[in-house]
Amino acid sequence: MNLPDDFIIRTKRWLGEEYARLEKALQEDEVPVSIRINPAKEAVPIAGLEKVKWCETGYYLPERPAFTFDPLFHAGCYYVQEASSMFLEQVVKQYITSPVVGLDLCAAPGGKSTHLLSLLPEKSLIVSNEVIRNRANILKENVIKWGSPHTVVTCNDPKEIGRLTHLFDLIVADLPCSGEGMFRKDIHSRKEWSMVNVQLCAARQRRIIHDIWNSLKPGGLLVYSTCTFNREENEENIRYLIDTFGVEVLPVAVEDDWHISQAIDESFPMHRFYPHKTKGEGFCLALLRKPDDKRQTISMQDAKFKMQNSIGRKVFRPYMDLQSFIKNTDSFHLDIKQNTIHAIPVFHQDIFQFLSHYLRVIYAGVNLCEMKGNDLLPSPALALNTCFRSESFPSVELTLEESIRYLQKEALILQADMPKGFIIVKYRNTPLGFVKNIGNRANNHYPQEWRIRKQSFSSK
Repeated sequence: MNLPDDFIIRTKRWLGEEYARLEKALQEDEVPVSIRINPAKEAVPIAGLEKVKWCETGYYLPERPAFTFDPLFHAGCYYVQEASSMFLEQVVKQYITSPVVGLDLCAAPGGKSTHLLSLLPEKSLIVSNEVIRNRANILKENVIKWGSPHTVVTCNDPKEIGRLTHLFDLIVADLPCSGEGMFRKDIHSRKEWSMVNVQLCAARQRRIIHDIWNSLKPGGLLVYSTCTFNREENEENIRYLIDTFGVEVLPVAVEDDWHISQAIDESFPMHRFYPHKTKGEGFCLALLRKPDDKRQTISMQDAKFKMQNSIGRKVFRPYMDLQSFIKNTDSFHLDIKQNTIHAIPVFHQDIFQFLSHYLRVIYAGVNLCEMKGNDLLPSPALALNTCFRSESFPSVELTLEESIRYLQKEALILQADMPKGFIIVKYRNTPLGFVKNIGNRANNHYPQEWRIRKQSFSSK
């Protein structure tokens, strides 16, 4: 499919002779495939894979496999992500040295949120937000599978988040854009592109930043990024933020062999990824610092919230000790909301409660169990979380074929000597979830909404 005429004319204007190389790259059929390994799970073989130069856990694959039929993908052992957007790692490594409360504003499907959860200093908290509900549910699934308890998933308009005065030390705003950087990967982005859409996107990006600006602490960092090339959505918007809010644009150190370009006709630092120069899709990032005007930041004590429905050590069944399910139990507070028992990190307890009061929280901490009468059903999220003490349940190792059947939510037949009750199913010693062994079969407790819907699979 040809590139839009207006895109060609205007991009040639500022790229000059280099434009021919960009156009050739955008017409290529082969698109780099990259993944980012979950360092908390480390079950993926990486020997012989080419590394992404700006990401310690990023790797290129020689071809695109059938991720749908890889149990390790569903277990959150890695995330499929564009290599260019992994550059966020350099911001964290160069500028963040102590725990932060961070916001991933436009977070779905979860690439940057999961990356931040692996990168940020211990005791940091990430609020992952997505305004569109069905996309927020995808975000929730991916965050749960990544397995960190230090997260809150919300579904709010940026304006609602902006009312939380000076709450966040870091905001990552990977903003909705015209998608020029995805032209070779997504044919729909070419069809939908127009000059009118570019202008609409640029205006929407400014509005979003306006809406959430109040929630960023004085001196806090904002990562502004898009997957488009034009100046309106990048340099011109950064210039607007300099003039409007007095932001400081900070440099991010790069190596020469990364082949990352800088801003177009501007003196401030900006980091541009072009597919004819870097191995990845089009991407643009600028790091901004909010002026430190010494205004008082929000106080959780002023909010005077208390965790409600705390269960302490209440025993629902004689043989079940909830605190035995998780590691470092003193680091978690147990809380009940809508028949779900959550483990909330103690050092973020007040913030969790504060956010629950003001935002639409759809997931927080780690779900331990669902209450059904006097029964407790262990949550799939528990099995996938890094705080889970897997020895608290018996387990069974599945073959690849059995794992796929489990992920398709089919019933399994276990060995006759397996005990009755809840059992962890694993693939390559990595938990996938729970089954309940009732003797003649094992009922599958994998979430219906997560199941693999494709039926064709071959292990050959």
